[in-house]
Amino acid sequence: HFQTLKRVNLTPGGVCKSAARLDGKTVLITGANTGIGKETALDLAVRGARVIMACRDVEKGEEAAASIRASYSQAQVEVRELDLADTCSIRAFAQQFLREVNHLHILINNAGVMMCPYTKTIDGFEMHIGVNHLGHFLLTSLLIGLLKRSAPARIVVVSSLAHNFGWIRFHDLHSQGSYNSGLAYCQSKLANVLFARELARRLKGTSVTVNSVHPGTVNSDLTRHSTLMTIFFTVFSMFLKTPREGAQTTIYCAVAEELHSISGKHFSDCTPAFVAPQGRSEETARRLWDVSCELLAIEWD
Repeated sequence: HFQTLKRVNLTPGGVCKSAARLDGKTVLITGANTGIGKETALDLAVRGARVIMACRDVEKGEEAAASIRASYSQAQVEVRELDLADTCSIRAFAQQFLREVNHLHILINNAGVMMCPYTKTIDGFEMHIGVNHLGHFLLTSLLIGLLKRSAPARIVVVSSLAHNFGWIRFHDLHSQGSYNSGLAYCQSKLANVLFARELARRLKGTSVTVNSVHPGTVNSDLTRHSTLMTIFFTVFSMFLKTPREGAQTTIYCAVAEELHSISGKHFSDCTPAFVAPQGRSEETARRLWDVSCELLAIEWD
């Protein structure tokens, strides 16, 4: 049994073997102050990129940036405030970003909440769907023009294996009828996959690609809202990926030369991964796109 556990769980999984340099490239990573986001920021900074870390907590973001500079003295990292639970914050961030940054070559939609108690965003969205999907949907829509002008460019959407257990509950998207934190999380991760696939379809011919990733089961502070999950992660920590291992697929999708024209796919362990049937539905993806535009009061062709 131990050998089976070792084979299935203790292997770090895929490793990004690309030695691609990112000198002169600009990268934006949401939620880069901790876990996978921080490790991704460090790796891309070492490759020569200018890395902009968009964080809700600027103080923690600055601590993470200092840690990255301590690891790599030449790191070009900077922190900007972004609260994905507030559309006003997202719009203010994008407005300043577009005013001060001339190019954007890689956008990594990494930030997320997991299994938090029932709460709503500033705009009244259920927190999981609001932050994990709608916040990133709005951010991407505001920056898509810059990405197109900077092409070739890439968008990486951090989803999860949990999308397999999710359904888009159009009749109760914000879980007002009933709430289960696990199901709300799974719905938001399915929304990530559907968003990546639909956006890829709409970006055909633009030299901007978009793919989603499952980072693996990572030992991070994403579980801080769930006592049960915290206990589980503590007990089984030896079987989990470290944030550095969990960041490998995100990094792979951001830099690997062989993916320069690959779009609309889902990756895990640096290889193409299974997408649940509900994540492959074009009809659901288009409907979610339309509903998202309606909720955010935006037009995005």
